[in-house]
Amino acid sequence: MPVNILMPALSPTMEKGNLAKWLKKEGDTIKSGDIIAEIETDKATMEVEAVDEGILAKIVVPEGTADVAVNEVIGVIAGEGEDAKSISAPAKAEAPKAEAAKPEAPAPKAEAKPESTPQVTAESGFNTGGKTVSGDRPFASPLARRLAKDAGIDLGKVQGSGPHGRIVEKDIEAAKQGGAAKAAPAAGAPAAPKPAAAPLAAGPSDEQTKKLFAPGSYEEIPHDGMRKTIARRLTEAKQTVPHFYCTVDCELDALLKLRAELNAAAPEKDGKPAYKLSVNDMVIKALALALRAVPDANVSWTDGSMLKHKHADVGVAVSIPGGLITPIIRDACHKTLSQISNEMKDMAGRAKARKLKPEEYQGGTTAVSNLGMFGVKDFAAIVNPPHATILAVGAGEPRAVVKGGQLAVATVMSVTLSTDHRAVDGALGAELLQAFKGYIEKPMAMLV
Repeated sequence: MPVNILMPALSPTMEKGNLAKWLKKEGDTIKSGDIIAEIETDKATMEVEAVDEGILAKIVVPEGTADVAVNEVIGVIAGEGEDAKSISAPAKAEAPKAEAAKPEAPAPKAEAKPESTPQVTAESGFNTGGKTVSGDRPFASPLARRLAKDAGIDLGKVQGSGPHGRIVEKDIEAAKQGGAAKAAPAAGAPAAPKPAAAPLAAGPSDEQTKKLFAPGSYEEIPHDGMRKTIARRLTEAKQTVPHFYCTVDCELDALLKLRAELNAAAPEKDGKPAYKLSVNDMVIKALALALRAVPDANVSWTDGSMLKHKHADVGVAVSIPGGLITPIIRDACHKTLSQISNEMKDMAGRAKARKLKPEEYQGGTTAVSNLGMFGVKDFAAIVNPPHATILAVGAGEPRAVVKGGQLAVATVMSVTLSTDHRAVDGALGAELLQAFKGYIEKPMAMLV
């Protein structure tokens, strides 16, 4: 029986992607684990592995196609003994037509449906028995889906404990024992309506904006997926997160001296220094240690509870062509400065090539945005949920300071902490900043 290859959901929030390139052509033999295509999301380009074996009988969606919906059929694999040339592309399902409500009509009896082609997502390999899975399906492993189906458990009622809230095997076993998950609704039962999302503030329409400028005086550049995602998320963040800001000045002379000594002492590896620390590497470490010292600020807000994190996972804003991405240094408070430096260089390089994996830029507990290299003295950044804080770092510059009643010159850096005021109050934010300032001005504490 032929098997449909579906557009994979490469992250829990992915709804569409671009099919950048097919690495196999029609007629090629495919083995499980083979890389068959490259998919572009708004943040990265990812390779897709085959989860079934056979002959690639039909490429349904050609490479270069943009905005392919998750779970749309992109190709067909012919099974063993099947004639690949005789297999045609599946017809797209048409949306059902709306009919007038008939409250007095009896509920229709379940009828046996004809066998349909199994559909397999390249991301999960989960056989859906011919039913299309919606883009907002619960984020679960293939094994968890099979166990839930066998046990009659509704995945929508199960709380995931895996990475990024993914539902895994132990969650299904816990649901069986605790009875927390209700049985999945019968086929054809109407789904509970979802609450409508709060509308974003409306601005001038495209046409209204264009009328403000003379024809031919501008070039119109369509938004790509990354720019749309940045605009949507930051608009939502600014409209829904009550921001609070506080700023402190940090003297950098001791940190710059220690950084120079550490870089000079770096051992050689393959003819090059094993590491080269930047001020930003030390800022990442200082913020992580500050969150460990002030754990009440290492949180995420949800409507039902506060998530108090056990590790400080620091995201770092990296500018890439067309937008911004925030790779995450996991458990940064327990990593050495050289580990942070090398990890950051690796992820920044792969970010610019759009080769980061979703788990490398999703989540995190806080973030650093550094514009000091552009000479920016100070600025305020926008909190990006699920973070409750973000630290905006300005340039280190010589400034006049007073020490012991005497005027002196010191290298000073201004930093501004933006907080989600629902989760981190002003006094708590100030306490976090004081802890950060302490590590910056007495940097030897970061080495012990």
